Amino acid sequence: MTQILHENLIPDPFTEQVTVRNYFDGEWHEPSNGQYLDNYNPSTGKVYSKIPDSSAEDVSRAVAAAKKAFPVWSTTDKETRAKLVHKLADLLEENLEAFAQYETMDQGKTLTMSRNVDIARAVYNFRYFANLLTGQTTEHVGETKYMKMVTDSAGAPIKANALSYTNRTPVGVAGLISPWNLPLYLLTWKIAPCIVAGNTCVCKPSEFTSVTAMMLTRLVKAAGIPDGVINMVFGLGASVGNSIVTHPDVPLISFTGGTVTGKHIARTAAPLFKHISLELGGKNPALVFADSNYDETLTSLVKASFLNQGEICLCPSRIYVEKSIYERFVTDFRQLARKLIRVGNPTEKTSYYGPLVSQIHYDKVQSYVKYALEQGYDVDFCVDRELRPEVSSISETGALTISGCEGGYFMAPTVITGCSQKSRLVQEEIFGPVVVILPFDDEAQAIEYANDTSYGLSATVWSQEQTKLRRVAGQIVAGTVWCNCFLVRNLDMPFGGFKSSGVGTEGGVHSIEFFTKVQTICLG
Repeated sequence: MTQILHENLIPDPFTEQVTVRNYFDGEWHEPSNGQYLDNYNPSTGKVYSKIPDSSAEDVSRAVAAAKKAFPVWSTTDKETRAKLVHKLADLLEENLEAFAQYETMDQGKTLTMSRNVDIARAVYNFRYFANLLTGQTTEHVGETKYMKMVTDSAGAPIKANALSYTNRTPVGVAGLISPWNLPLYLLTWKIAPCIVAGNTCVCKPSEFTSVTAMMLTRLVKAAGIPDGVINMVFGLGASVGNSIVTHPDVPLISFTGGTVTGKHIARTAAPLFKHISLELGGKNPALVFADSNYDETLTSLVKASFLNQGEICLCPSRIYVEKSIYERFVTDFRQLARKLIRVGNPTEKTSYYGPLVSQIHYDKVQSYVKYALEQGYDVDFCVDRELRPEVSSISETGALTISGCEGGYFMAPTVITGCSQKSRLVQEEIFGPVVVILPFDDEAQAIEYANDTSYGLSATVWSQEQTKLRRVAGQIVAGTVWCNCFLVRNLDMPFGGFKSSGVGTEGGVHSIEFFTKVQTICLG
């Protein structure tokens, strides 16, 4: 493994605290106000890093660096840009284990997921978009029209033998604001298409999960990517995020996060005529028909519902089951969750999920469980103490104490039944290891329930009848509908949400289109 990450980067978190620095113009900087935020290891509840509490001044310095770098980077040939991005991917892959360890420590996800999903996918993001740029597809190049004669509105000739064509050109400085649930994974999903298209960027990772983003800046420097192309400013959304969104020299904003914040960005950016992409929340339905492959469907949905502590915007969080198999499904779902879903220390291979990301988020998820109990709904915490001796205690609201990780933000896999379609538990995004299961009478009612929220990010449909799958999927108002599968992602395919789940489409050439503007050139 290369020594880049072991020289003057981050001390051992078990003996010293990690101190994160802003990165712009190819250098690392303390926040201009000298202020830092405490960041907690979610497995222990103890401070393990310090994050810059940056201000508008830090953002302005980073934007200035990005603006200065743009003219040269935007005119650098695409082969050179792609080669540098491939080098960055190589370095990240060489350091995969170090990044995975810190991602788990920072976010709470299992080490297995950090290795095999988050960091591995971050590597792939860079390689995919570098390949896209250098000719794997030509869809984004533009179109060409040759006209022998051009006339004015009265039909009189203006110019003969004119050649008109379109060209996609980079926009400038992009503001990239990423979430805490898949930290490096989703940050690189933005950085990769942004810079391969010729833009520069100022990034704001989540204040809960900033460490791997700072680690990435070391690799950016080592890869030879010019100073100012990629810049990182760490801190809170109200200060750093808002300063990026409102900065006059940032014409493009890509944000992934909560719907409330997305609404604020949309209101703020509209009068400034900024180009925005918002990937927001979800309350994703799963429709289980009686003719589905029962065992496969059951196992898939148990795993999908609690993946990454339920802290993935695509996880199915409301499951609708055809009435004829509803009671059986609920019983079997609970039993299988007890058997398959092991909550524990995220560094242990046997743990399916770890702690929630922060005390704030933990309290939010707990509040929904408390509400369900107050309403008299059937709330089942799917933990078998005999199978799970590492669970030293479980509270009345499903809070878990894990041996060796006392103080961590752990919660039991929670299944709620008995609530109505209009309940807060069905309508609002909880974003934790909590799932509601409701019955439906027929296909029409299943579709009605699936569409009866303000969200429209994703859905799953489970049936062995192919015509039904296509018919039902086509009527669900969601950006992605998986049929008899979950989280299968082809990066060439468009990704985006409907309704309150977002604005804009990314993925493949759609990302290149977002990070470029169309220009018409006419040669006479």
